[in-house]
Amino acid sequence: MQVLVTTGRRAYDSVKRAVGNKVDVLLLDVDVAALITPSLLRTIRNISSYDLVLVPGLASGDFASLEKELGTKIRLGPKHACDLGWVLKHADAIEFSHTTPACQLLSSKKRSDALERVHQLEERATPQFTIKNVKIGGNSRMKVMGEIVDATLLQEGELCGIAENYLHEGADIIDLGIPTDATPAEVRHAVETISSLGVPISIDTLDPNLILAGVESGADMVLSLNSNNVKSVGWAVASQDIATVVIPDDDFESLWKNIEMAREIGIKKIIADPILAPIGHGFINSLTSYHKFRQGSDLPLFFGVGNITELMDADSIGINATLAGIAMELGASILFTPQYSDKAKGSIKELKTAAHMMGLARDRGTAPKDLGLDLLIIKEKRRREDKMEVENPVEATLHTEWAQDPKGYFRITLQNEKIIARHEKENRTITGTSAKAIFDTIQDLGLVSLTEHAAYLGRELMKAELALRFGRSYTQDDEF
Repeated sequence: MQVLVTTGRRAYDSVKRAVGNKVDVLLLDVDVAALITPSLLRTIRNISSYDLVLVPGLASGDFASLEKELGTKIRLGPKHACDLGWVLKHADAIEFSHTTPACQLLSSKKRSDALERVHQLEERATPQFTIKNVKIGGNSRMKVMGEIVDATLLQEGELCGIAENYLHEGADIIDLGIPTDATPAEVRHAVETISSLGVPISIDTLDPNLILAGVESGADMVLSLNSNNVKSVGWAVASQDIATVVIPDDDFESLWKNIEMAREIGIKKIIADPILAPIGHGFINSLTSYHKFRQGSDLPLFFGVGNITELMDADSIGINATLAGIAMELGASILFTPQYSDKAKGSIKELKTAAHMMGLARDRGTAPKDLGLDLLIIKEKRRREDKMEVENPVEATLHTEWAQDPKGYFRITLQNEKIIARHEKENRTITGTSAKAIFDTIQDLGLVSLTEHAAYLGRELMKAELALRFGRSYTQDDEF
């Protein structure tokens, strides 16, 4: 395919570096590439000799009409020059757009293709067993279990709300964490409350009476059985053909004994949990136990990711991705997280994406990169350069005094997943999720009159939007 890439003076060197000798680059009489217009392209000679002309992704104009007039495809390239090499690799396979920059189009296509492949792999997978139609073990993908801590202490509406949020974030199984002082009646009520959601429900307790209450009320899975409770509740679990997580007592060897006891009682759906220890408390030894178990058995494995994320003051995104990769190499079937502390919020969604990534990497036999899915939230895959010539710069000076806007002032906060901006003087409240949309509305309502106030609002609203996007708290005038 003969491709021509058009650009302006400022981006020319970056474009040349990005494409090398793969395609032709045309420098047009404009400084900023985004200002390229259809009228500029109309002057290009021999444009019909190219199969495809790429204009900058941020360019505006009716390039579709010009394409029809000239008989040559004229489409939007990527927004940034550094993405050109990546985009051009797919020029033969993808139809670029007149309205969507190629980088966005390609990212969306790669993501949809990746998710479709994940779906296909799961459809074809042969599990060791199923829990309410959810495949467990075999060559099926890792499933994400989200624990609702102290579930019996929650009101019905709150319990259902948390469960529904977990499902929205990608949980495959809902686990009800049961406090030690709960009653059988409370356990039954909690199970029955969320049973209408139609997903597997797990009961997380060692108390035999509470396990029996969960089994009787329709729980699909039990956490956890060991030598202290398996004989007293195993018969009920076996009679209902319920899936069971079996744990060791004090040492690794006891795990094998407990599994054998569960089998003798008649439990068929067994998931082994060697127990993942927190970092600083035997993490490496626990990984060794997982590895030893996998070498001796093909039973599904339970991997308690939350034992690490909840007990480490670090962002959960990379931790969850790394632990999912370790779990994949160990052949784990269930990734477990409580998502309890504020720092671990979003872990279910992160683990679901990580599970998809690891499944694709295993399928392709590659490292978990360039899959179409990623967990790059703060850092970026390709650094973008935007250099300009600077002459006689003025050093910035911070004003220490400020004047209040005669129109009045705003209070800004976050509430119910929205930005709230309230004008105190006029008692007008504007809500939304976009800083620009809120500020545009403020302007439309004539609620700001000073440039300094407008700049301040822009800063604060953008901080609020970023806090919303990253799941952080926000306080007006605080550092982000």
